Amino acid sequence: MSDQGPDAERMAVLRNEIDAVERAVLRHVDLGTRAVTLSVALLVLLVALVLPWIGPHSGLDVLRGTTDPAAQVGVLPRLFAGVAVGFGVVLSVLTLVVRRWGLVWASAFGCAYGALDGMWSIWSRQTVEGAGPGVGMVLAAVAVLVLAVVWFRLAVTRE
Repeated sequence: MSDQGPDAERMAVLRNEIDAVERAVLRHVDLGTRAVTLSVALLVLLVALVLPWIGPHSGLDVLRGTTDPAAQVGVLPRLFAGVAVGFGVVLSVLTLVVRRWGLVWASAFGCAYGALDGMWSIWSRQTVEGAGPGVGMVLAAVAVLVLAVVWFRLAVTRE
C-alpha cells in the first residue's frame, strides 16, 4: 500500500506533462502543402513591390512616398502599399515561421483587408487623370487576395 503514494504522484506529474504537450500542440498549425502556395504568393507580392504601380513608380516608391508629386498618388495606394508589406509580407512570414493559430487568424483578417484596400487602390487610380494602376499594383492585389483566401481556409479548417 505504501507504493500507491509515489505511483499516484508520478502519474499526476506524467499527466501534467502530457497536458502541457497537448496544449503546445494545439497552439501550433500544420501548414502542409499550403505552405508552398503561401510562399509563392509571398514571392509574387515581393516581386510586385518592385514593379511599376503608378506610371514609372514602383510599389516601394509609393510606400516610401518618393513618387513625383505630379503623379498624384493619393492615400489609398500608399495605404495599400503599407498594408501589403505589413500584413502580406511581414505578418505572413512571421506566421509561416512561428505557426501559431492566433497569427493565422491575424494574417487572414489582415490580408483580407489588404485585398479590399488593393481593389480600392486600383479603382482610385482608374478614376483620376494621369497614370492608371500599373501591373505591380494589380499583381500585388491578386497576391494579397490569394494570401487571404489560403489563410482563411487554413484558419477555418484547423487541421
